[in-house]
Formats: sequence, C-alpha cells, structure tokens
Amino acid sequence: MKIKRIIVVSSVAAVHLNPHGEHDKLLDEECWSSEEFCRMIENWYCLSKTMAERAAWEYAEKNGLDLVTVCPSVVVGPLLQPTASTSSLFLIYTIKGGPEPMTNYLWNIVDVRDVADALLLAYEKPVASGRYLCSPHPISTRDLVDLLKGMYPNYGYQKNIIEVPPNPPLTSEKLKKLGWKCRPLEETLHDAVECYREAGLLDELEGRTFHFPPLYSFTGKTGTQVSAE
Repeated sequence: MKIKRIIVVSSVAAVHLNPHGEHDKLLDEECWSSEEFCRMIENWYCLSKTMAERAAWEYAEKNGLDLVTVCPSVVVGPLLQPTASTSSLFLIYTIKGGPEPMTNYLWNIVDVRDVADALLLAYEKPVASGRYLCSPHPISTRDLVDLLKGMYPNYGYQKNIIEVPPNPPLTSEKLKKLGWKCRPLEETLHDAVECYREAGLLDELEGRTFHFPPLYSFTGKTGTQVSAE
C-alpha cells in the first residue's frame, strides 16, 4: 500500500528564532529559525526542531512524498494524563507564581483540541500543502496574567515580570484558509484550569515550589532571552 500523505508535527520553535527577521513583521510559513543562531546561544530545542523539519522536507523531496507540516505554538487545554505537560507547567507557573522571573514576551497559545483538528484537516484536505503555523492567540505575559485574574482571582499569579523588546506575532491565516477554526482563548484557558484543578495540579502543598519550565526561558551566551515554544 502506497502512503499518500505524511503529516509531521513540527513547532514554531522551527520558525521564530532568527535575529535577522523584521521585528514588526508577522511571522508566517516562509520564516525559519536560524540554525547558526540557535547554536550560538545554545538553544538546542529550537535547533533540534528546525533541523528535524528541514530533514523531513529534504527526505520528502528526495523520495517523492506528499509532506505537510503543522507548527503549533504553546499548546494548552485539557490533559489526557494526570501529570502536567511542559506547556501546562508554563500556564501553572503563570497562575501560581514562583522564584524565576518571566519576561513580558508575546506568547502564541493554541488549544490542544484545535491542534488535533489542524492535523486532521492537513491530512484530509487534498489542497493542503507545505507548512502551516498553528498559533492563533498572541498574548503578552502581563495580559495573560490579567485575563486569568479576571477568570480566577484567588490565585497568587506571577508578579516578577521583566520587560523585554517586543517580539513579532505569528499568523495562522494559511491554516484558516484551509478551513481551520479555533476556540476562543478564554475557553481554552477555562478548560485547562478546570482540568488542572480537578487533577490537583494547582493545590498548595507544604514545601512545594513551582518553577518556570526551562524550555520556555533560555538565556544564551549572548544574554538574549528567547522562547522555545
């Protein structure tokens, strides 16, 4: 049986980490993270995602495969498992607060259920081709804290937020033109927090300190703080 199409889940980590990009321009499917820059600041996560996706495209071209890649950003929402994923730890840390500062970075959040829909759409739609960014909700750290406070006012929330130069948002317009629709950000956050509460992931435990997941905060040799989504 001949495989007609391959869908690869990549990441916006393969898209946004490039110092030569225009900071006021939307990042789209034409944008790639710089492997040279990733090595220079020792961001191995973004480097691995970039190299993996490029290798997939090279292999597909060499072997005549119909390849489509989907690049999600910060994926949150209800959990299937009782333990927190790395993206969930990002949101939990924002809600609970902790010793490590957060930068006022412009994050791009997507619901895990919407990522699943995007993968199915990329597989089933004959016209689907190339890369698709799956990152519909750009929001800064401060705005995310304010939004969550309005929904759940009784948590501590991260207070130590450091200002940084603005980073460009990502666009999911190509995916939307394919017919993709996403949930409102408020619905995603509500369903995620309710799941965390039910699983006891937001409980106060004696001696427990929440830490910001290193994947989402990296200071390299250049002193530049970047995000690996």
